[in-house]
Amino acid sequence: MSPTTSFVKEIDFSKAELEELIDLSLHFKALKKDGLVHNYLQGYNIALIFEKSSTRTRSAFTVAGQDLGMNVTYLGAGEIQLGKKESVVDTAKVLGSMFDGIEYRGFSQEDVELLAQHAGVPVWNGLTDTWHPTQMIADFMTLKEVFGSLEGLTLVYVGDGRNNMANSLLVTSAILGLHIKIIAPESLQPEEEIVALAKQHQTGGEITITDDLAQVAGADILYTDVWVSMGEAVNFKERIDLLLPYQINQGLLEKTGNPDVIVLHCLPAFHDLNTQIGREIYDQYGYAELEITDEVFQKYSSYIFQEAENRMHSIKAIMYYSLKNR
Repeated sequence: MSPTTSFVKEIDFSKAELEELIDLSLHFKALKKDGLVHNYLQGYNIALIFEKSSTRTRSAFTVAGQDLGMNVTYLGAGEIQLGKKESVVDTAKVLGSMFDGIEYRGFSQEDVELLAQHAGVPVWNGLTDTWHPTQMIADFMTLKEVFGSLEGLTLVYVGDGRNNMANSLLVTSAILGLHIKIIAPESLQPEEEIVALAKQHQTGGEITITDDLAQVAGADILYTDVWVSMGEAVNFKERIDLLLPYQINQGLLEKTGNPDVIVLHCLPAFHDLNTQIGREIYDQYGYAELEITDEVFQKYSSYIFQEAENRMHSIKAIMYYSLKNR
């Protein structure tokens, strides 16, 4: 944990601290559902830096900050000089002198680390190309709601296994002691240093990295994400053809052998043609569904949108945890 209680990657917190954040998230959700005011950080000011577009992360930080009584300032791409006319370090020092906390959503993990090192206030990683730590608290909070406990669960991530979501699920599962399987083509499996990090912080459970889809057997949770990350330059047709066998569909569900398995997705999801990008993909390549079929998405949508709502409750817990003693 950093001296300012920043949260820029999963290993910033121990197993006990992650569990505390999950329980605190559930507490804040109960307060919200009961209509109880909890503006414990009234008068605080936070800045939200967004180099990448966002629906859930921006909304969650904004509402969570306001519920806690804070003033929230959005700083979008092109609105500040970060990394262009002003270095990240200089920006960190300026913003840290004016705000009590800073959220960063962008491309470079190095940038969010520099912000945390030099701002002098807590910095929260809203997503980088390497990690997505705030998403993890929402995800494992959702699992605790659904299953009652995280102990003994087997989480299977299927698809692009070397993106930020796969990295974060792998390491967080290892810290919390779940069984975690990353099932992906060999060329899209986690980097060795990420796997080594997961093993270094492993408190229980088993880690499996494979391209064998038969390994979905015994899964309690199937998890997937988009096949091309924001800003990633790839041959989309080649990526789709490579990952199509790893689509979460009814056939893959049946391979788990678990009638109580659930499916999660951090969203957005390409499961139908009701988006501009989805229609463009269909017109160009003929695929109406990508990482998850619409049938499966709709079947498990209650869990997926529960997970989405929990972004707000969990981010509230993260910010409160960081700022409560300042």
